[in-house]
Amino acid sequence: MDFKVCVSAGVDLWVSVGGVGGGAFSHESEHDLAMMVSDFLENGSSGAESWCSSDSDSGHSDFAHLAEKIQICKLSVAPHESELLSTVHSLIRSMNETDLQSMLNSGPCYASCIRFYLAKLLKISGYDAGVCASKWQGSGKVPGGDHEYIDVMVNNNSGGSERLIVDIDFRSHFEIARAVDSYNTILKSLPVVYVGSFTRLKQFLVIMEEATRSSLKQNSMPLPPWRSLAYLQAKWQSPYERYEDSEANNIADGQCFDHKQCRGHLKRLQSCLQSGMDTDRLLKPRHGESNRRMKPDRWRHPLFRPI
Repeated sequence: MDFKVCVSAGVDLWVSVGGVGGGAFSHESEHDLAMMVSDFLENGSSGAESWCSSDSDSGHSDFAHLAEKIQICKLSVAPHESELLSTVHSLIRSMNETDLQSMLNSGPCYASCIRFYLAKLLKISGYDAGVCASKWQGSGKVPGGDHEYIDVMVNNNSGGSERLIVDIDFRSHFEIARAVDSYNTILKSLPVVYVGSFTRLKQFLVIMEEATRSSLKQNSMPLPPWRSLAYLQAKWQSPYERYEDSEANNIADGQCFDHKQCRGHLKRLQSCLQSGMDTDRLLKPRHGESNRRMKPDRWRHPLFRPI
């Protein structure tokens, strides 16, 4: 989850708080983050009056290099990662808004119902999947926080097992205000849903931290602590609790939430995935699509219906 703090008196600083892509922050992490934002505004936001949204000449070459790295990371996918990616995409596109009603929640769940239902479908499909809730304490200049994502245990090419990360709202972790045009282009090139190892995930994080730093630098702004590589990595690398049942992460005697926010999030997620598929069809030869399809025996399950 990312966080948003808007400051309108001459400074337009945004930090993501309570976005639908991540788990809710605890009171402790909210306090840590509030103190961090306050300190940053008082001591680290010089030059805000010169903010702009266009690239400098020197910034173009930097972003071009980072864009190449993004494409390399997107193509560096092992077969078992590619298979899971195809499965996750198909399952998300097959979801209906009414499916979310079966997931019990006692309040706004910030897309938890989508994650738990997706994990449920993955388990039905034969995967060892669960929803992970990570949490970390603030340390030094890194604020504390928590995050929610899916992990899947699969067999890798070496014959062993490997833990893969599934984050259904990957791009939201890197959204920044008044980003230069090249940054927004790189942001849109990121996977809508990240599926893969933490090693490959870290490569994306390193690239995006550098891109964020470059965009902010062009606007005469330092890198905030919540945009640092250490904070980004903490979301997926911190200690976590793993749940396989949606009821385990909810209050039993609360009122059921109507899922309005999550229904909207599901629509946007499905739309982005469809747009990505349409783009791939234009950029790739048709015979290349076969490599991205699931194995025939997985298509026999009614959940994997064509969209």
